[in-house]
Amino acid sequence: MTPQFDCLVAGAGAVGLAVARALAQAGQEVLVLDSAATIGTGTSSRNSEVIHAGIYYPQDSLKARLCVAGKKALYRFCEEHEVAHRRIGKLIVAVRQTEIPKLQDYHAQAEANGVDDLQWLSAEKVREREPAVVCAQALLSPSTGILDTHEYMLALQADLEAADGLLAFNAPVESVERVAEGFRVRCGGPEPTTVSAKRFINAAGLHAPDLAARIQGLDPTHVPQAFYAKGHYYSLSGKSPFSQLVYPIAAEGGLGVHVTLDMAGAARFGPDVSWVDEVNYDFDDSRRDAFCEAIRRYYPELDAARLNPAYTGIRPKIVGPGAAAADFVLQGPAQHGLPGLMNLFGIESPGITASLAIADEVAQQFDATDV
Repeated sequence: MTPQFDCLVAGAGAVGLAVARALAQAGQEVLVLDSAATIGTGTSSRNSEVIHAGIYYPQDSLKARLCVAGKKALYRFCEEHEVAHRRIGKLIVAVRQTEIPKLQDYHAQAEANGVDDLQWLSAEKVREREPAVVCAQALLSPSTGILDTHEYMLALQADLEAADGLLAFNAPVESVERVAEGFRVRCGGPEPTTVSAKRFINAAGLHAPDLAARIQGLDPTHVPQAFYAKGHYYSLSGKSPFSQLVYPIAAEGGLGVHVTLDMAGAARFGPDVSWVDEVNYDFDDSRRDAFCEAIRRYYPELDAARLNPAYTGIRPKIVGPGAAAADFVLQGPAQHGLPGLMNLFGIESPGITASLAIADEVAQQFDATDV
């Protein structure tokens, strides 16, 4: 007999786990499916580990609303679950006078999004805080922070399992069939199986468009094309010259090569952006010179010998090079017409920051939908 659940969630990254946790805590029988051998092996473990404030995103967009709400929820969650995190703050720096109008745009955008704690700093004030940083002016974001994303996902998993939610690893979703009682999902892997549920949530991150294309009955016009924006990260050996995060003016496809710190205070730089056709995490050290050039704009004393290849990550984008950044897409029955189905597309940065708010949004949309 085919095992029956209330909800199946495809994807055990931060967003999938947060969604599954919210549904399980609401009393739903939940099973999370993932093709990997453990949680969070994709985008959730290959990023800057930053808790974003909500500065850059268009007013009333899902990114803006869910980032601001998610930030508050994430700090609260980390405190309650003793997840390693620090409200460390970040500087957004205008290296030249000509970049200051962009900082003014960020300030106005942040206020429109409900982020009202940004502070203007002169070059002298920046030098007092971060002697290694050279700039013309900066914005300080006190509510930006960092966290240990693996600890965060482990805490989500613990809450999910405490609410009787289940996880199945090495279980890639091969097909999703629409049936009278909801969805019948066939999983491959070393122990192929078939499970059924009233609701199916596609939180497969980089692979969400590909998975959606295999959902029987879903009109292909509702499936966006996947684009992969690969980013490299270099670590800085030795003691970090920075005490908080430092971001330049944003670049196409991302927020520019910036400084992040881990929970031990070690510095790393990244990501850059290179558009690739397939998911692979190979490191291309030939990008080192371009990194050095970008970093030296605000940290001129960089010793290139201290840069070490760290890791790469890939953003799950749904628009390609040169296009305006896309909003999160939380595509439910109101959009595609299939009761019980939710597709999450383009959940890139600030996806981890917004993950708890995304989970609440998915749960609320299902509450408003008859299945």
